[in-house]
Amino acid sequence: MSLPSAELPRGDLKGFVRYLSHDLLSGFLVFLIALPLCLGIAIASGYPPIAGVFTAIVGGVVTTFLSNSELTIKGPAAGLIVIVLGCVTDFQELAGTGPEGAAQAYRMALAVGLAAGGIQILFGLLRLGILGEFFPTTVVHGMLAAIGVIIISKQIHRVFGVMESPGEPLEALAHIPSSIFHMNPEIALIGCLSLLILFALPLVKHPYIRRVPAQMVVILVAIPLGMWFHLDETHTYSFIGHKFELSPKYLVDVPANLLKAMAHPDFSAFEHFVAYKWTLLFALIGTLESLLSAKAIDMLDPWKRKTDLDRDMLAIGVANTLSAAIGGLPMISEIVRSKANIDNGARTRFANFWHGLFLLAFVALLPGLIHKIPHAALAAMLVYTGFRLASPREFVHVYHIGREQLLIFSATLVGVLATDLLIGVLIGIAVKFGVHLANGVPVRSLFKTYLEVEEPDPQTCVIHARESAVFSNWIPFRRQIEDIGLVQRKNVIVDLAGTRLVDHSVMKKLYELQQEFEVEGLSLQVTGLEGHRPLADHERATRKRALARMRRLTLIADADHEAILQTQLALHHVRGYASTISRVIGDESPPRPLCRIEVLLPPEECDELVDAMRPIALPSGKVTICVETVFVVGLTSPPARPAPVPQLNAAG
Repeated sequence: MSLPSAELPRGDLKGFVRYLSHDLLSGFLVFLIALPLCLGIAIASGYPPIAGVFTAIVGGVVTTFLSNSELTIKGPAAGLIVIVLGCVTDFQELAGTGPEGAAQAYRMALAVGLAAGGIQILFGLLRLGILGEFFPTTVVHGMLAAIGVIIISKQIHRVFGVMESPGEPLEALAHIPSSIFHMNPEIALIGCLSLLILFALPLVKHPYIRRVPAQMVVILVAIPLGMWFHLDETHTYSFIGHKFELSPKYLVDVPANLLKAMAHPDFSAFEHFVAYKWTLLFALIGTLESLLSAKAIDMLDPWKRKTDLDRDMLAIGVANTLSAAIGGLPMISEIVRSKANIDNGARTRFANFWHGLFLLAFVALLPGLIHKIPHAALAAMLVYTGFRLASPREFVHVYHIGREQLLIFSATLVGVLATDLLIGVLIGIAVKFGVHLANGVPVRSLFKTYLEVEEPDPQTCVIHARESAVFSNWIPFRRQIEDIGLVQRKNVIVDLAGTRLVDHSVMKKLYELQQEFEVEGLSLQVTGLEGHRPLADHERATRKRALARMRRLTLIADADHEAILQTQLALHHVRGYASTISRVIGDESPPRPLCRIEVLLPPEECDELVDAMRPIALPSGKVTICVETVFVVGLTSPPARPAPVPQLNAAG
């Protein structure tokens, strides 16, 4: 699906009218997915359930008119649960226990969210969207996987009807068997059935069934079950000789009046140092996740429209400030709902607007229906989301990129689980630096780029990189590529032959830049990696410059037979060799002239050639064959035979 550039769908007045039916339908379908997720994310974050809906409403209505991102859906995200819950927990220790302490902790967290929104506005105004490029890809994925594990550790207990999860993530994981043993059977039935739907429905291949949001199916099943079990009434029941209690605490608690449900920030939070830590985390992690999601959705956009990341960050900062001011969670460009938006046929950013309006209408007109949703169903959705973040496939994928990447990924994951989010990410980055230093990256090039630019013709520039191309010096490297290519409208060749190491993050980001150049009708070529050894078989694995193992084959025979030997080499498609004539100084008089032919070949090809040369009978004399292993720097990989190998000089 593509249109000429002049007809690209745009979120202006003309686009609003022209694509109304597409955007309205997609907005409604995304609303069906967003409603339960917003409620569940808010509860898991320690906020009132309605706070998640406030966030999505503001994200839909406000950012639509500030951002140029056409297909992203703004709202609360599971990836922020850990930092928001950590913030609320820290403030509750200061505010005290009980309902009043919990309410004050919530308002203090709102102050942090508002301040973080202000920082994001500043990021956008200063055009610092590129800061998201600093964090290494593997560390980000390790952080998200750890967040997935934490979500599972906290929410799996609610699936079984145990409303309180014990302690830290590792402790909570260890208590899963205890929660299963002490489960409330009727609540567990709702939770486990919800999990079954979430995992099984995506496996159905029927195109119409696949369009049905699994989250909405869960709600349609869980609400009737909750009514069947009379969860809105406090009572007990017996099962296998044991008594269990049911009550409205197992249902989502939503106030009937939206205006009364709003809360406002308590800025006394900034009397405590911990508020500044969480403000930094809210701003940095929220910005990073949002930028990554926006870039990912741009790559999925059927029309390849490009989001202005600085403008998008400004929009999210404004929306986060407004959301926190009325009691909402932090928001980002959420990738799961954005992907659903694309799949549902959205054309412009007004799909995000309609999704926000549908949420507003629903909670304003039908708050009682939300109260009938069991907590176990929302917990199941979050467990499913956590599993997707920390899927075993993610570990396998990282391993295929390289064993050193799995080390970095695992160090980040364990670091986050054992400490906290910020320290865990710093541990992952420290391990990444350690791996780079172990692979020979000079310390001086960790943060500094060594680039030389030449212009072979007016339409093309060649950027020669030296020392290293790694995540920590990527930002100035990228700026140079973008300035020459996307700003000056020139084709760019990136020559990496002079680098000692090109890490996975740079390989991946260069690939993404190639796609951006292609959309703009330009070319970005990456060359010079022939002398680098990939640390894994993956196409974007880390590349390390290495000596190439080759065989030097030397043939010595009478000079009269030089043409015969050259003919034999030609029959085996060998063209690159050095041939010299020398004289043997010894007892013979006059000295006998000999020809000496040297050729460099990969080991397998050399062995094949030696086997083929053994039976050759020359008219007189014999041929002496000498083979030795040598290591070569900067050798261009030979093309597949029968094409001739590249020409090599005698000094090869």
